[in-house]
Amino acid sequence: MSITDFLADLLNPDLAFLPKALAIAVMSSVVCGVVGCYVVLRGMAFIGDAVAHAVFPGLAVAFVLQGSLVLGGAVAGIATALLIAVFAQHRRVKEDSLIGVFFVAAFALGIVIISRAPGYAGSLQQFLFGSITGIPDRDLYTVGFTGLTILAVVFLLHKELVAVCLDREMARSIGLRVFWLDIALYVLVTLAVVISLQTIGNILVLALLITPAAAARLLTDRLAVMMLLAPVIGGGSALVGLYLSWSYDLPVGGTIVLVATAVFLLAWLFAPRHGQVLRRWRESRARVGAEASQVTPAPVEVPERVMG
Repeated sequence: MSITDFLADLLNPDLAFLPKALAIAVMSSVVCGVVGCYVVLRGMAFIGDAVAHAVFPGLAVAFVLQGSLVLGGAVAGIATALLIAVFAQHRRVKEDSLIGVFFVAAFALGIVIISRAPGYAGSLQQFLFGSITGIPDRDLYTVGFTGLTILAVVFLLHKELVAVCLDREMARSIGLRVFWLDIALYVLVTLAVVISLQTIGNILVLALLITPAAAARLLTDRLAVMMLLAPVIGGGSALVGLYLSWSYDLPVGGTIVLVATAVFLLAWLFAPRHGQVLRRWRESRARVGAEASQVTPAPVEVPERVMG
């Protein structure tokens, strides 16, 4: 399918779900790209996967009660995040251990709840792999409002979040409330994950959170540029992924992740400063230059002048 045909389908009133799917995919990918920068800076990639597990009981309850999946997932994820933040104040047990305990327990609770609903197998597949073409209008508005709220909070707390992500002890020493900033970051990650679940599913949502930010990290050393590149990569991956999915009848979530992964691999290979290919080329040139400078030129013999 050509790009022109894809644009025509987007404008086709009989395919009203397609522009809605595109809007959801791009919005959630952009938000995940921004929030993912803090996750990558802090080195807590595991948190994205853990939050995806934590929101599952809320999704299950919302499904059984026929309520908003976004709202149900957000409530469950935030409640679990608050629980983690409180328990993390006890220095005896590390934060990653608590995440492993509580978030997986929440996922298990979600499975128990959803298993009580009739026809739960199909619903479970929808939660795990996403179902972007069946999103109701109310969820579209909820995702849009939630995404704008996340971006507004990020704008207001950017400096504080960066300080906590880079050095928690230093942030505490300069008077920042690390505990509340931790909670704010958990909530932001939770909301970003929740609005992305319908796009990409519970299993693959970690890639949407981490991959664009990791690719941007390879492309620049400046945080401000990274914060701009990550959502561009995320939104672009969603757009291209949906186009390929629609053209070749591929799963939407998996295709978006593969496109984002391809961008990451290209950045890993060809990034101007940190790409493997250019780095090896620079190292090779430096080695050749060093070897050339170590070569001592042979003395030139000057013939004796013959006296007449």
